[in-house]
Amino acid sequence: MRTEDEVLDRIDKARRRRPKMREERITAAHGAGGKASQTLVEAVFLDSFRNAMLEPLGDAADVVLGGTRLAMTTDSFVVSPLFFPGGDIGDLAVNGTVNDLAVSGATPGYLSCGFILEEGFPVADLRRIVESMTRAARAANVQLVTGDTKVVGKGSGDGCYINTTGVGFLPPDRALGIHTARPGDAVLVSGPVGDHGITVLLARGELDIEPDRLTSDTAPVHGLCARLLEVPGVRAMRDATRGGVATVLNEVARAADVSVVLDEGAVPVRDEVRGACELLGIDPLYVACEGRFVAVVADAYAEAAVAALRADPLGAEARVIGRIGADPPGTVLLNTAFGGTRIADLLVGDPLPRIC
Repeated sequence: MRTEDEVLDRIDKARRRRPKMREERITAAHGAGGKASQTLVEAVFLDSFRNAMLEPLGDAADVVLGGTRLAMTTDSFVVSPLFFPGGDIGDLAVNGTVNDLAVSGATPGYLSCGFILEEGFPVADLRRIVESMTRAARAANVQLVTGDTKVVGKGSGDGCYINTTGVGFLPPDRALGIHTARPGDAVLVSGPVGDHGITVLLARGELDIEPDRLTSDTAPVHGLCARLLEVPGVRAMRDATRGGVATVLNEVARAADVSVVLDEGAVPVRDEVRGACELLGIDPLYVACEGRFVAVVADAYAEAAVAALRADPLGAEARVIGRIGADPPGTVLLNTAFGGTRIADLLVGDPLPRIC
């Protein structure tokens, strides 16, 4: 029987191997944000497009144009259904792109928008989506300044897909990054996790479970991020979309070569989300959020950081959920409510496809 150290050593060696695509065809798992996604991005895209701005694989690229420091991000939205309690594909597209800029430390400024529409898609639904995007852009204080529209044949596009690109402004001296996490740092989450993923799943009507007032958490977090950045000691922020909080923290552990130790009981999860996850056999830590982010903050400023987040209604339930450790590097450990400890690794498959 292998010892615990031997098992951890094998896991560490496996993670450090150069990623290699073994599949001959793309599967749904390659879009889930877990191990398969990581392999696809690193073994195919990063291998071909590698450069200093792409290499960090952050939520947004840090670019300099004419002496101005900018953040640039792009995202595509294929959520099913298009309309769900608390939001729709339109505000999701705006908020998701704004949030990628915000957690990168940027002030969001401008968005582009590309629509791929299926022949036969109702114009009334398109107007509803566009109006939702307009309201979301106004709330986030950004402008939609360019775009494109394509129409594909009936049966080829699932109604409506949206791609957005965002540009924001970065202060010259701001240096955030998950690679800067250090042992002893505090790990924070800005609010309850899993609301969006479970809401979208239940909205599909495939399960005999009532939503029970649960709504998506889709919202722009630029104001909340700005509040947090007034506190010293913020190392990094990441929005917990595909793959949820656990995936984000695996990225932190790997980038900084540290461990992350979570307290399961400290992670805020609504009763409705927890109940649905228990029925479906899903861990809330892996369920997507669209208005929450994870932050790593120097321990000395953890209390001030939580207070700053709670001063905003969107961060009212923010809390410390764990700490950065030293060993085993590259690993996320979860101290469970039952008194045990387990590894919270990247998932291979996709428990909730098409949620963003």
